[in-house]
Amino acid sequence: MRILTSFALAFGMALATPIAGLAQILPLNDISAYLNRLQTAQGEFTQINDDGSISTGTIYIKRPGKVRFEYNPPESALVVAGSNTVVIYDRKSNEPPESYPLARTPLSIILASNVNLGAANMVTGHSFDGTATVVTAQDPENPQYGNIQLKFTGNPVELRQWIINDGNGGQTTVVLGDLQQGGDLPNSLFDTGTPGKAPSR
Repeated sequence: MRILTSFALAFGMALATPIAGLAQILPLNDISAYLNRLQTAQGEFTQINDDGSISTGTIYIKRPGKVRFEYNPPESALVVAGSNTVVIYDRKSNEPPESYPLARTPLSIILASNVNLGAANMVTGHSFDGTATVVTAQDPENPQYGNIQLKFTGNPVELRQWIINDGNGGQTTVVLGDLQQGGDLPNSLFDTGTPGKAPSR
């Protein structure tokens, strides 16, 4: 199943406006502050898998350390991160779920209790693509786990997309819809032992 095995658009800047483009790049400190303020959020997402197929669903984020991906049919996957573990369930299979440490996925960088993109050797790319600020980050102590390429728009700062390049050479793109920030998300949504259906909103 492709969800179990996978877990850009390039915009050219007009030559006539390179200074204007550079002026719109978001500082790393502003992006770190935005991520640290992002406590809870939910919204729709579109995922482009490594094989080119497309999945959709709903994402729930509760920082630090918690995220839940509910995939729309015909996908039967549910991905839950909590208690420092990522668990991948196939709700149509009798096989046990797959699990691995959250620290081994680059997504852990933005789920950390304190995001500091200014840390030494964490950010390997920081640019403006004509539409958004693009930041490529990795675990500086474990670059072999891959990296995450984050895309942010400004005024106000908002996370729009990420691309995970995993340590095995796979790539997964997640394009976010409008995230609804704030509100209470119960910890039961991120219980890696009992992945019940998310309550209706």
